[in-house]
Amino acid sequence: MFESQEIEELISFRKELHTHPELSGEEKETAKKVIVFLEKCKPTKIITSVGGYGVIAVFDSGKEGVNLMIRADMDALPIEEVNDFEYRSKTKGVSHKCGHDGHTTILLGLAKHLSKNQPKKGKAILLFQPAEEIGAGAAAVLDDEKFTSLKPDWVFGLHNLPGHPMHEVVVRKDSFTASVTSIVIEFLGKTTHAAEPEHGVNPAMAVSELIMEASMWSNNLPDREDFAVVTPIHIDLGDKAYGTSAGEAIVGFTIRSWSESEMEKLQKKIETYILALGKKHRLKVDFKYIQEFKANENNADAVESIVFASENLNLKVSEQKTPFKWGEDFGLFTQQYKGAFFGIGAGEECPALHNPDYDFPDELIPTGSKLFYELCKKYVACP
Repeated sequence: MFESQEIEELISFRKELHTHPELSGEEKETAKKVIVFLEKCKPTKIITSVGGYGVIAVFDSGKEGVNLMIRADMDALPIEEVNDFEYRSKTKGVSHKCGHDGHTTILLGLAKHLSKNQPKKGKAILLFQPAEEIGAGAAAVLDDEKFTSLKPDWVFGLHNLPGHPMHEVVVRKDSFTASVTSIVIEFLGKTTHAAEPEHGVNPAMAVSELIMEASMWSNNLPDREDFAVVTPIHIDLGDKAYGTSAGEAIVGFTIRSWSESEMEKLQKKIETYILALGKKHRLKVDFKYIQEFKANENNADAVESIVFASENLNLKVSEQKTPFKWGEDFGLFTQQYKGAFFGIGAGEECPALHNPDYDFPDELIPTGSKLFYELCKKYVACP
């Protein structure tokens, strides 16, 4: 599928992205590089500034058929890289520690092949999505008319998976990744002199009770449908003013479940409790949800397509017994369109995602591109 020179070009591009990572919502230069590369692939059209710095390449057969969307993410993480290889990150405190540089390059590899093997029916829609890491990119893309006008019928995405054998394709019907959100709770009481706490309303007891109660909400048993993990993340209580009794506090948690229905139950339980807690302690309570990641609900037929494509490439396929606990912004697409998200093993010795020594394995670039092309052969009749 690829000549050695083309693979080297893709690897070089991946390393260029790795050297110059950009955080969620700041992928301006990354998008420019993607556009320059895509222009050489001569798609029917390139759409820019989609949901922020998102880019879409459309390969349109001009004939009726399926609109197939394949997505890659582009953003990096606020993590200082510890690797010392030549292409290490040059941006202090920012690096590609989730492999989005590799995912982007995989999709560009598909674009390169589509430039020589155009769809015979329908459209191949290649989406380069921004802001995946903060759970904002998919929603912004879905709200953008430039995307919705394309009307995808099927959607696919992938993620590299350290700890799994290199090139192994990991699939699962129904939920592939967890539903994940974060809740930030604010308690507002009344500040007073520390010598006279009875004249104020200190939220310390409410915070203490909340932390203890939250430990009872977790059911970290992946085999159960009502799996739930509620993790304390931060507490901000009062100020470092030792003559003052605190009058406000902020507490943050992440919340995980296997499905949106279980997430709704868990959120209702939490909200009911904190409102009652505020009333008990005479505190005003406010809360908000941030960084929401919907569960990737894989369509069974879409999963079968991935398995068939993998077998055509003689790739080993394994079925994940339970969903992955981490969140993935692609879940919002699978909530609205038929499709599936899957994984490709990055090697059993590969450092874990989000670790400061992680680096995307370049061996996966042709593998991922070929897999996506196999899906194009099925859905849009590429030769």
